[in-house]
Amino acid sequence: MTAFGAIDDEIRDARDRARRRDQLMRQRATLLNQIEEVRGVLADLERQLAKEDRDVAKLEQGGFAAFLAGLTGNKEERLARERAEALAARQRVGGQRSRLEWLSGDLRAADQSLAELGNPHHELEVLLARKERMLVESGDPRGRELSDIAARLANVTADLREHDEARQAGAAAGQAVGYVLRHLGGARGASTWDMFSGGGFADMVEHGHLRQADEAAWHAQGALDRFSRELADVGVTAAPQLPKVDTRWFADVFFDNIITDAIKHQRIARTGEAVREVAEWVGGMVGELSARCGHLAREQESLARRREELLSS
Repeated sequence: MTAFGAIDDEIRDARDRARRRDQLMRQRATLLNQIEEVRGVLADLERQLAKEDRDVAKLEQGGFAAFLAGLTGNKEERLARERAEALAARQRVGGQRSRLEWLSGDLRAADQSLAELGNPHHELEVLLARKERMLVESGDPRGRELSDIAARLANVTADLREHDEARQAGAAAGQAVGYVLRHLGGARGASTWDMFSGGGFADMVEHGHLRQADEAAWHAQGALDRFSRELADVGVTAAPQLPKVDTRWFADVFFDNIITDAIKHQRIARTGEAVREVAEWVGGMVGELSARCGHLAREQESLARRREELLSS
């Protein structure tokens, strides 16, 4: 117990410093937000002060504004009012500049304290790992539970990493498929316009969207393939395939009429529906992966908390 007593003191000290560091980091984030806010307010006030100073200068220098004020007989009254407004604006600017200096000083103090604390979280983890080895090697009953927790924690951490990688790949695939859908939607809109109004311009817009959809589909299929590989890592077998985007337009050139326009419109609509089904499947899988990541993260947190309880007892 003497050896454990010494390391327990070190653990308590490192934990206290780690909590202090967390507190300082929260304070620092708040200070940065406040500084950004004050800088925005100060910029507006400085612009307002410059305007007030220009108004005063115009009246003092006898410009057109002073001439008009002299005609109405209230030049001195208006000059006094403008000077008062400029003074008030200057005082507000001075107040915000002082506030910015105070906040900047607090930020420097927080940074200095953080530098002095070093990296207590890393120190704490090193100390906990050292005590864990001591407990395992000493035959203490806590050592057996710690060994079990270490194995489970390693598995959960690996599972969480793989599920999160799959989730990110799914999100990227979903975004890429969304680009295809948007271009197909544009082509479908142009196709509708082409059926009822016709014309070469409608054809040009439609085929422009189809070419863009085709290019986006190649990129999206690559993203779907990557998603499939990541899914395989978490035990899910899937091979989503996007339909081919038909960019043929010989019919528009040689047989441009309501019949070919309707066939083409239906072809675009069917392709869009097929792509939408893939998008919905990807969205559903990403949702399942997100839920699984949440479950694994909670399990990881629970194991880490139990480990620290054993090491702190």
